[in-house]
Amino acid sequence: MISAHIMASQQGEVDELFDVKNAFYIGSYQHCINEAQKVKTSGPDKELEKDIFLYRAYIAQRKYGVVLDDIKPSSSEDLKAVKMFADYLSNDAKRDAIVAELDKKMSKSVDVSNTTFLLMAASIYLHEMNTDAALRTLHQGDSLECMAMTVQVLLKLDRVDMARKELKKMQEQDEDATLTQLATAWVNLAVGGEKLQDAFYIFQEMADKYSPTLILLNGQAACHMAQNKWDEAESVLQDALDKDSGHPETLINLIVLTQHLGKPPEVTSRYLSQLKDAHRSHPFIKDYLTKENEFDRLAMQYAPSA
Repeated sequence: MISAHIMASQQGEVDELFDVKNAFYIGSYQHCINEAQKVKTSGPDKELEKDIFLYRAYIAQRKYGVVLDDIKPSSSEDLKAVKMFADYLSNDAKRDAIVAELDKKMSKSVDVSNTTFLLMAASIYLHEMNTDAALRTLHQGDSLECMAMTVQVLLKLDRVDMARKELKKMQEQDEDATLTQLATAWVNLAVGGEKLQDAFYIFQEMADKYSPTLILLNGQAACHMAQNKWDEAESVLQDALDKDSGHPETLINLIVLTQHLGKPPEVTSRYLSQLKDAHRSHPFIKDYLTKENEFDRLAMQYAPSA
């Protein structure tokens, strides 16, 4: 175990892109972009890796145009995979065609060493709510990022047992890595009980050490809510809202929180309207609108006839 740990720390010393990647993982996307544009890389491989994170950070900021303009047909396969995801997100009308094309690629032999392609493909499948295809795709990769995404998907499916196994593999590969720490916090949050405080400390420590990003603030808020500390959760979520008034996870957490605290219904409605305006295709909104339409349909059936 010690030798593996020494290896990991040696790798850490030589990773000139640590700040770029770390900023991306915790959701500090502008910082990631700034660092990527500043850093002098040691060779073409590192330059490519830097560009991958740079363009993924632009996607996270919903600046799809930059990615679509910059990445050319002659670019590397990794960058073309990033462009595929930007294309998918930016254009509702093209989504079915992009997914069909992706399915075709996945049915052939895939270059499993191209981690970026696996991550982008899995991200598209997750947006399509196709968790099976996302997991099948991620299982072909052995990078920490593929494992971290697998943990997230398994937790969405309430398979905490399987998420724990995946986390164990991450810990064996690199216990101190930012992604492993984040995955530990997500699993602790799902396990609940006394593990909630452990999860909270991870989110808080990262926020103090690096930057209190929306991902880390919402992690803290989720821990507070699970511990019934609603006032603390509200204060953290207000901080998150100050940073970005249209961030979907913040708004969803505020919808849950305001209902739990018994705030006037118009307060909840405002957050819901903001979410609908900014993220019409978000799974939460899709699900909500389906239920709303179903309710309206049932209400019509029982409406008194004039």
